[in-house]
Amino acid sequence: MQSIMPEADYSFLSMDPTMNSNTGNKDILATPSHTPQLQAFCEVVESRRSVRRFTDAPIPDDVLADCLRLAMLAPNSSNLQPWEFYVIDDAGKRKRAVKNCMNQNAAKTSARLIAVVARTDVWHDHAKQILREYPDMPVPKKVKDYYNKVVALDFLRGPANVVSVAKWSAIQVVRRIKGPIKSPYYTFEDTKNWATNNTALAAGNLMLALRAHGFDSCPMGGFDEPAMKRLLKLSDNHHIVMMIGAGERADNGVYNTQFRFEQDQFVHYV
Repeated sequence: MQSIMPEADYSFLSMDPTMNSNTGNKDILATPSHTPQLQAFCEVVESRRSVRRFTDAPIPDDVLADCLRLAMLAPNSSNLQPWEFYVIDDAGKRKRAVKNCMNQNAAKTSARLIAVVARTDVWHDHAKQILREYPDMPVPKKVKDYYNKVVALDFLRGPANVVSVAKWSAIQVVRRIKGPIKSPYYTFEDTKNWATNNTALAAGNLMLALRAHGFDSCPMGGFDEPAMKRLLKLSDNHHIVMMIGAGERADNGVYNTQFRFEQDQFVHYV
């Protein structure tokens, strides 16, 4: 079993507006009038299916590593990257993990079985890591203030949630005087929702990356989370967002014809 920890990528926080302009890659940079990757992107998205049966073909380690790298480039709140990926390769652990996944074919036949895990206890350490590894030195004051003050205020709850109560009262006052303001995280469930939402974005990247490499995946919500957490030796601050089975699509791997409801049912212009 491997635990894949996040790699640092803080470029989106740069104070230099030209840093991410890709000025040397104008031929491949998409613009509203120039979309060189659009067809390939559509093919990846449209051909991704939840595959329930896989062939015996392995996923090479370098391919999986690249897919995980792309997963970790997912957008996430303040670049705090509250995710981990557990690649279950040990034969004994994999057998137990498949059982914990209700012996679903997507788990049983997969070349790689991955637990996508959200962390609610890493925001403080990752905020400090961002300041240590920030690409532009010296670190701008507004960046230091953001990670030392704003992030801390956002997440701190204090003993018996005393800080949360104080934050709630302060926010009500600010709303009445100044207007709209982002709500901080008052409870453990708030922080859990934050972590799982961000981690789900990374899981989406992972599945699309696998498809781009010619492999397929199946996200599974049907698993025994307490048993899986015991198997992976996870704490109460670890939350398994989903299990992902991945491999080469078998001929009988897709069970049903793909369809979606009409777009107008879900899209509202207000």
